Amino acid sequence: MTLTEIRRQAIAPALALLPARMSGAAGEVMLLAIGLQESRFAHRRQVGGPARGFWQFEQGGGVRGVLRHTATAGHARVLCEARKVAATESVVYAALEHDDVLAAGFARLLLWTDAAPLPALGESGGAWTLYARTWRPGKPHPETWEGLYSLALAEVDL
Repeated sequence: MTLTEIRRQAIAPALALLPARMSGAAGEVMLLAIGLQESRFAHRRQVGGPARGFWQFEQGGGVRGVLRHTATAGHARVLCEARKVAATESVVYAALEHDDVLAAGFARLLLWTDAAPLPALGESGGAWTLYARTWRPGKPHPETWEGLYSLALAEVDL
């Protein structure tokens, strides 16, 4: 999928199901950059691993975190209800592989669990720090981040 398709078919509908304060260009850039970093928007199932969805959530990691965090649990339940998915770890985990709107919503909610504000547009280093802190990638690839972040930034700056 192209970044424009991801924005229109996954991110925009997901943000429409979440509180308005979670919308905005900075969040969209983060969602695009993280999706590019995690899956290149080519793999809904992690190659050789357990993660699901374009944003590569693990059941006992990001899924559990979003469903249980005090800042996101209620929003996650509303999102799940809208997507007709039971708000349980196993059901959400399975659905993320096939429901890009749910996956984008969970990705935005995972960013919301972090107390720090989103980095300003163009702050690639701050964006990397937020991504690394919230996704806690097992095999981080900081060398690819700058280029992927730039692609995300260019898409949102259209």
